Amino acid sequence: MTAPGKDGWLAVVGLGPGDDRMVTPEVTDTLAQATDVVGYIPYVARVLPRAGLTLHPSDNRVELDRARAALDMAAEGRRVVVVSSGDPGVFAMASAIFEALEGRADWQALDIRILPGITAMLAAAAAAGAPLGHDFCCINLSDNLKPWEVIETRLRHAARADFAMAFYNPRSASRPGGFVKALATLLQECGPDRLITFARAVSSPDEQILTVALGDATPDMADMRTVVIVGNSATRRVGRWVYSPRSAG
Repeated sequence: MTAPGKDGWLAVVGLGPGDDRMVTPEVTDTLAQATDVVGYIPYVARVLPRAGLTLHPSDNRVELDRARAALDMAAEGRRVVVVSSGDPGVFAMASAIFEALEGRADWQALDIRILPGITAMLAAAAAAGAPLGHDFCCINLSDNLKPWEVIETRLRHAARADFAMAFYNPRSASRPGGFVKALATLLQECGPDRLITFARAVSSPDEQILTVALGDATPDMADMRTVVIVGNSATRRVGRWVYSPRSAG
């Protein structure tokens, strides 16, 4: 990272799944140097105010506008941190920053770094045991940015390939029907005995981990604070944990 001075820079950082102990020292140090923090309202709220720091919270549906505003500030010589939960490269702001960079050679010359964080998916898997211990994939179930038909196709192919699967954004108040369809698709492809884990608010005081057979899963077991993990055909329980053996497949 360029030392603070007249030259601006931009860092896109991951704040981890929720517990401040899961924020990396690199991210903490970078936040301490920032003049501006940009991000979705609840993520910016996790950054403590201090003298010399300006917070720029915004709605979750303005990612490109947020990216352009951050790049503009960095081009003006400010030290800008764009915050995401989990890891910034997993369904988060790193992609939006690079999309905003297209066609802007001036912005492409900026000092830009992507600083990783612990993903919600990996924190959820660790809380449950090791359900992602063999080959796995990760799918965002929100159809805000892609049609449901694309999601269903990916679900079916992932299930038929016998991947363990981690799902982000399973169910919200504005789109409760999507997860109903996702469960029906998974039940059809995987059968009723496949293990499914609902990991809600992982690493927070509200953490809840629930593992059931797919045939017993109901849509109300998930919300937007939940990561859902479906095991592969070899995933099994041992005591209170769930794991996928590395020898599977």
